Amino acid sequence: MSILDGILGQVAENADVANLAAKVGLSPEHVESAIKALAKFHPMDVDTATGAAAATGLPTDKLQEIIGHIGGEGSLGKFAGMLDADGDGNPLDDLAGMAGKLFGKS
Repeated sequence: MSILDGILGQVAENADVANLAAKVGLSPEHVESAIKALAKFHPMDVDTATGAAAATGLPTDKLQEIIGHIGGEGSLGKFAGMLDADGDGNPLDDLAGMAGKLFGKS
């Protein structure tokens, strides 16, 4: 189970990356990339799906579909807040920190 699976499970019932990937017809790697980009762009003053599409190269309609499966913009906001624990607008540094803790690094 990945870090994203654990966080997804907290915001959307029975959600994990592989299940979400199967529902939207993308690879788990693409869905992970999409989720990270959606979390990054959600608090910004741009359309979340459009920003994530520009960052990932994934179609906006697929990103909208992922947002829907996560539970909409409200759940995405909760998810983004969980990923961006330090509130700096960049969830990637927080994910790296979580991964480091998982593998015994601080």
